[in-house]
Amino acid sequence: MTKKNEIIAQYLRDFAALTDKDIEEGQAFWKPRKINKGDFFNMQSMVCNDLGLVIKGIFRIYYHDPKAKADKNIFFFSENQFVVSFRSFISQNPCWYFIEAMEDSEIVFISYKDLSSLYESNNNWLKFGRLLAELFFAYAQTRAEEFMFFSHEERYLRLLEEHPNIIERIPAYHISSFLGITNPSLSRIRKRVKR
Repeated sequence: MTKKNEIIAQYLRDFAALTDKDIEEGQAFWKPRKINKGDFFNMQSMVCNDLGLVIKGIFRIYYHDPKAKADKNIFFFSENQFVVSFRSFISQNPCWYFIEAMEDSEIVFISYKDLSSLYESNNNWLKFGRLLAELFFAYAQTRAEEFMFFSHEERYLRLLEEHPNIIERIPAYHISSFLGITNPSLSRIRKRVKR
């Protein structure tokens, strides 16, 4: 087993308690892909046909607001996280967002068709699908609740918890956009947090 395959296998064991036999059954369907900084995992208005697992790199999900002429960052995915437009993936309808690599990245991915066939043939992979749906539901609800219940500073601290070295990896304006604040506000928060 290559190092990359071992990383995938370990992640799948941890995430969904898949057995070695389950992992072996799915192994052929997971394919490696390199995505250069600035390139897209998926484009707006296209169906998201693949579920990726980030091996190396960081991605942002964003939409372009034509009125404000600005990008709005909605979500970040980094190492050991699945990258996907989940609504588009499960409904097979066009995606409302762009998913862009923010640095040179490596993923392994499985297509909707291949994952669906694993669901049909194996109950443990079906459990994987349920856990995946629960994970993305939790992401979406948490994101909405953070805007309702948490201050800008608390949202910033939660982002650092999720992606510990994101500050060193991407420009600050992307973080401001994700938090829904201005760059000067972010600078003030960072100074307070450092203290």
